[in-house]
Amino acid sequence: MKKDPICNMDVDERTALAAECDSKIYYFCSEGCRERFLTETVCELPRTSYDLIIIGGGPAGLTAAVYADMLKIDAFLLTKDLGGQAIDSTKVENYMGYDFITGPELTEKFQHQLIYSHYIDHLISEADKIEAVQGGFNVTTSELKTYFARSLIISTGMTRRKLDVPGEEEFQRKGLFYGNIQDLSFVTGEDVAVIGGGNSAVQIVEKMRTVVKNIHLISDRLSADPSLVARISHFENLKMYEGYRVIDFRGENALSGLTIRKTAGEETLNQSVRGVFIAIGLEPNSHLVSDVVEFNEKGEIVIGPDCSTSCPGLFAAGDVTDAFGKRIIIASGEGAKAAMAVRQYLLDLRKAPD
Repeated sequence: MKKDPICNMDVDERTALAAECDSKIYYFCSEGCRERFLTETVCELPRTSYDLIIIGGGPAGLTAAVYADMLKIDAFLLTKDLGGQAIDSTKVENYMGYDFITGPELTEKFQHQLIYSHYIDHLISEADKIEAVQGGFNVTTSELKTYFARSLIISTGMTRRKLDVPGEEEFQRKGLFYGNIQDLSFVTGEDVAVIGGGNSAVQIVEKMRTVVKNIHLISDRLSADPSLVARISHFENLKMYEGYRVIDFRGENALSGLTIRKTAGEETLNQSVRGVFIAIGLEPNSHLVSDVVEFNEKGEIVIGPDCSTSCPGLFAAGDVTDAFGKRIIIASGEGAKAAMAVRQYLLDLRKAPD
């Protein structure tokens, strides 16, 4: 694999577009990045200023990027990855156009649409700092490169919560995982535990039931969609422990078991398991704008009906906001709405007297 010199995306040199410069071959994710490379090489002036910067490459950010191109907004996408939390979803049901599609498949379609149908400048990197400045915003990346934009869309999503119990840090990737993993070979025929009561936890149970021996589903409260709960309730190798909490994880070089306790009680149970999959919810990645916009008590960015925030020119979309419903289809719709709102904001700026 090679790195696209413009956007830092991994590309396969066997299928990627290529260009030669100073007797060296460079490989690109798309025609857009190749053209940008050739232009900047000739001009020796990389672009650092845009009308809009979109931060985050999950469903909200990618949809905002596609709509920014459709609306002819001069936009730049900055993201540490393409797909966000959606790539961990084993099942995405009833996303419009699909009765069923996996998260990685849907993310691949998003990415293809962005790169080949609605290209905008993009960079695989992390935003490290955001400053409100005269006329817009400065965004500094983890490589200390600074970009300016007259408007921003924050679509940084959420990250998985941790239990914060003894042994959790010690056994990460040694039998303990957050959400789904692709390779289940190490737990084939073994007992496992899934911790959490929401849709993500139930989907993990569905994925594992034909692979592992027994599944222990442990949760404070089973809050998944009733249709999903009804589906798993008939699994013969599933044991549900509702109203229990994890006390600790144990093992030598790798995880071998855990202890759970009845909520508000003293009863404890020791379970021997080879793998633990934690899916206890998410927390918003909103720290970048903690001193710029208004948050709610959950740390989510408070937005208006048009995805605007308390800071003029700064919009937010998807799971990082207080919008109702943490679903891929909702995040996508919010991304489209945010891009449309940005277009109106930029038009209003142009009409405003100097």
